[in-house]
Parts: sequence; structure tokens; C-alpha cells
Amino acid sequence: METKNKIALITGGSRGLGKDMALSLAKTGVDVLITYHSNADKAQEVVTAIEALGQKAAAFQLDTANVKSFDDFIAQITNHLKEQESHPNIDFLINNAGTALYAPIMQTTEEQFDEMVNIHHKGVFFLTQKALPYMNDGGRIINISSGLARFSLPGSSTYASMKGAIEVLTRYLAKELGDRKITANVVAPGAIETDFGNGHVRDDAKTNEMVAQMTALGRAGLPEDIGGVVAFLCSPEARWVNGQRIEVSGGMNL
Repeated sequence: METKNKIALITGGSRGLGKDMALSLAKTGVDVLITYHSNADKAQEVVTAIEALGQKAAAFQLDTANVKSFDDFIAQITNHLKEQESHPNIDFLINNAGTALYAPIMQTTEEQFDEMVNIHHKGVFFLTQKALPYMNDGGRIINISSGLARFSLPGSSTYASMKGAIEVLTRYLAKELGDRKITANVVAPGAIETDFGNGHVRDDAKTNEMVAQMTALGRAGLPEDIGGVVAFLCSPEARWVNGQRIEVSGGMNL
């Protein structure tokens, strides 16, 4: 499957890892739809950058915790595609949107727990379900997990357990969608210097140094370490990769 003239939908594509994924895919000839939660200006900057690379792009507001909004969202993007491309279909779905929670088990509230479920598990499950009728056969699903699903750091139990659920879901997607030749894989970043979690890894020198010491390659990750891996999984060369978890952490906590 050539990537030129293909269309990707990336949730949380206005900043951080999602932004780099969008730009990395655009560089391979993919047109990109991104979602943003609240910052329309940042989303438009990404759209402009993609267009500068010669690809089509558009941004749509989406709260991935609000499953009831998904029907309207899918209608928006399919109507947009019908107008722009004369068809409503996408080729790649990258479930990237998310937020952090740092709280010990004994201090985690039910409200916090439910928010993590809605964003990181329920939202991914049902957005994928809603998008699948509009995904071309031979498409790709990439779910973003975390190194925290493999190793444990105190205070990350709720977030990490949601990512563990996504890794299981991904294997089931790979199995159930095989007859449509749709692959599903996980990309699990380590600690990355972005604004995720209020920029903790990027802005706190002690945290950044701790991450560097835990990582075989001796530094925290950067957004550009991740986007190319996602682009690879959408490429023809990755056609036989299915149901796999690819950790991109520089060798964190080996």
C-alpha cells in the first residue's frame, strides 16, 4: 500500500507527539486530519505546516472522553472528505490523544479514575468502532501506549493500567480485522520532552536527569523520536507487522 494519496486521522495532533506524527506522515505524502481539544490556533499552525509540505490537512475539535460526541465528529470528517476527496474514507487511524495523571493509588479518586478510563480506553475503543466503517481495507490502526505499561513508576498506576488495556485491545483489533487486511499495532513511547503532564520531563531538570540515567541511550526522548516510527507503521514496508507492541524509549528501564 503506497502512502501517497492516503489519509490519516490523528487524535491529539495539535501538539507534542501528535504534531510530530502528523508532520512525519505528511512528509511521506499522506494527507492528514487532526483533532484538538481546546487550542484551535495551535491546531491551525499544524495544518499550515502540513500544507507547506504539499499535503492537504484539516483540524477538528474533539473531546475523546465524550463518546456521545463521536457520531457528530465522524459526520464532520466524512462530510469534509466527501467535499475534498469525493469519498468519506480514511486509511490510517492514530489514537494518540491523552492526558496524564500522577497520583498514588491511595490518593486516586473515582472521578480521576473514570476520566482516565474515558480518555484512554473507552474513548479509543468507541472512536475506533465508529471510524472502522469508513476505513479502507488494508488500512492501519496505531494506538499509543506508554513504557509505563511495561515498567512501574509510583504514581502512574491509573494511567499505566489504561495503556495496558489499550495494548490488549490492539491485539484483538489485529485479530478481528485480519479479514479486511487492516493491521493494528501499538507504539509505546518512553519519557518524552513535551508539554504532556504539564511539561514535567521537559521542564523539570531533576526529572529530566533521572530519565536520562534510566535510559540506555542517556537522554530523555524527543517528539521527533516517535513520529517516524508511526510513519513507518503506515508504510508499505510495515505491511507484515500486526498485533505488535513497539516500545520507543531509548532503552528505558532495561
